[in-house]
Amino acid sequence: MRKIILDLAVSLDGFIEGPNGEIDWITMDDSVGSGLVDFLSGIDAIFYGRVSYDLWGQYQPPAEASDPEKQLWEAVHSKEKYVFSHTAVGDGKATFIHAGLAERVHEIRQRPGKDIWLYGGGLLITTFINLDLIDAYRLAIYPVILGEGKPVFDNIKRRVNLELRAVKGSDTGITYLEYARKG
Repeated sequence: MRKIILDLAVSLDGFIEGPNGEIDWITMDDSVGSGLVDFLSGIDAIFYGRVSYDLWGQYQPPAEASDPEKQLWEAVHSKEKYVFSHTAVGDGKATFIHAGLAERVHEIRQRPGKDIWLYGGGLLITTFINLDLIDAYRLAIYPVILGEGKPVFDNIKRRVNLELRAVKGSDTGITYLEYARKG
């Protein structure tokens, strides 16, 4: 069965966005880029919430972006995309799921293929945690304290025990943590 992997950037104090939705603190260095390229080679599908999909599902880097950044986004956009939304209608570029989240996720996981990236946003992450649908957590902890914003773990209804699988550091101070669901 395919694994669902939460992979995202988090501030040192546990936020995925600043108080006004800002993500300017998330920087791309060689370790971030190479780690993401490796990660992308092991997945073939991405789960988005509607807001995250609207912001990033069709994002195109600016013309002056580096070749590695352009290649990274090309790799992201080559994946099959699923959008979980109560309101949005399909755009022909992704499969929109409006109801039966747990059942649809189970059905998708049973299909042959590589693992699945749970991209977010926050509400979708919370829903997946509360339904016990996440197999692995990959967090890039950035060396910044935001003080407030959107917390990565909000309204979690039960304890989730995890087992540390890997820790890596970068020259820019980013710490990468990989956990698997325990038990």
